[in-house]
Amino acid sequence: MSQLPRILVVEDEEIIRTSLCEFLGEEGYEVVVAESVESARTLSDSQPYIDSGFDVAICDVQLPDGDGIELLGELIQRNPNTAGLVITAYATVDNAVKAFGAGAFDYLVKPVIFDDLAHKLKRLFQYRAVNSENRALRRELKRRDGSREIVGSSEPLNRLLETIRKVAETNSNVLLVGETGTGKELFARAIHGAGPRADSRFLAVHCGTRPTELLESQLFGTGSGEPKPGVFGHVGSGTVFLDEIAELPLSTQARLLRAIEYHEILPVGGSDPQTVDARIIASTSRNLAHEVDGGSFQEDLFYRLDGGKLHIPPLRERLEDIPELVDFFVSRHSRAMGKRVTGATEETIRLLMAAEWRGNIRQLDNAVERAVMLCDADTIAPGDLPPELLGLGQPLPDTDDLRTALRHYERLHIARVLRQCPDKREAAKRLRLGLSSLYRKIEELDIDT
Repeated sequence: MSQLPRILVVEDEEIIRTSLCEFLGEEGYEVVVAESVESARTLSDSQPYIDSGFDVAICDVQLPDGDGIELLGELIQRNPNTAGLVITAYATVDNAVKAFGAGAFDYLVKPVIFDDLAHKLKRLFQYRAVNSENRALRRELKRRDGSREIVGSSEPLNRLLETIRKVAETNSNVLLVGETGTGKELFARAIHGAGPRADSRFLAVHCGTRPTELLESQLFGTGSGEPKPGVFGHVGSGTVFLDEIAELPLSTQARLLRAIEYHEILPVGGSDPQTVDARIIASTSRNLAHEVDGGSFQEDLFYRLDGGKLHIPPLRERLEDIPELVDFFVSRHSRAMGKRVTGATEETIRLLMAAEWRGNIRQLDNAVERAVMLCDADTIAPGDLPPELLGLGQPLPDTDDLRTALRHYERLHIARVLRQCPDKREAAKRLRLGLSSLYRKIEELDIDT
C-alpha cells in the first residue's frame, strides 16, 4: 500500500465522478478516476508487479462499455487486496447478490450520500486491519512449525524474504529460479502462506519422471469414462506448485498457458472446459531463456512466468547462514533419532563453511543427519562428517579476527572461480570486478593461477 490509501473511481457521469474525486481527496485519499471499463482495465494493467495496486475500487454498475460488477470482479481477481464498492441507481436484491458474488464489500445508492460513503470506507479499512492482523497471526503460527521454517539471517536471504513479502500479497504467478537443493518448494510455501490464499490448499507436482498423459491427467483431471478432478480441480482457489517446470512436455505447456491466460482447463479426454482459479508458483534449475531458444519451452509461457521471477541464492552465497542451519538440522535430527546431540564444534563449522556445497541446503541437511547418526558425543566433530565432504575445501582459520577470516575466504573464493573459469576477463565479470582489480587481488592474496 502506498502512503495514502489509493481509490479507483469508475463512473461515466462526469458530475458524480468529479464530486467523488473532490470529496475523497479532501478525506485524505489518493484518487484515480476512469470513465469506462476499458480505461479502468488500462489503469489496472499499468500497476507495477510488486505494487499493491488500488486499495479500493468504486464502480458504477452501468458503464457505457460494460458491466461495472463484472469489472469489479476482474479487479479483485487481479489483486485480492482490492476492496470493492458498487454504485447503483436501483438497490435491488438481485443487484446486491450479484455485487457480493463478485467480491464487493458493500454498495452505494445514487444519489451518493458522502457521509454514508465515508462511513462505509471507515468500516472497510477497519475490517481490513483486523483481517491483516489475522493473516499475520497465521503466518506466525506457520513460522513456528519448525519443519517448514526458513533459517538464516544473511543479507542475500533477507533481501529475498523482503521481496517474497511484497510478492506474496499480490495474486500474481511466480517463477522461482535456483540450483538443485536450494529449497525452492520451501520458499513457494512461504509465498503461499504469506498471501491472500493462505487458508486454501497448496499442492505440489513434480513436472518430470512420468508419461505425458499421466502427468496431464494428474494436473487437469479426466473428462471421459468416470470424470476425475486433477490438481487444479482439487486446489480450488489455492496454489499449485510446479516443480522443475522446464521438464513439462510442450503439449502440457500449451494446456498450462491456457490455464494462466484464460483461467480454464480442458480435462484429458473431455470436451467441456472448466474454470480454474489457482495461483501458480513454478520452479526451475535451468535457464528458461536458453530452453526457449532451443525450442523445448514455449516462449509465451516463458514471458507469462518470467515477469514474476525470484532468484533463490545457492548456499555458497549465504555461507554465514551455515551455523544457524547446522543448529536447526542438529536439533531436528537429534530429536527424531532420540539422541542428545546439541551442536557442532567450531572446527566442524569452519570446515562446513569452507565446503563447496554443490547440493546446497539439501546436501548440508544430509551431511548433518549422517553426522548426528554417527556422533558419540554431544557435539559433532569433523570425523562425524561424510568422508567425501572433508576434501571439498579448506577450513577457515582458527581466529576471531574478522579481517583475517574474510581475507582467507576471499582467497578461496577467487581461486575457485579462476579454476572454473581460466579466462581472467570472464572470471572478472563473474566476480563483478574490473580486470585490473582482479590482477591486483591475485597478487595481494598470492593466488596460484
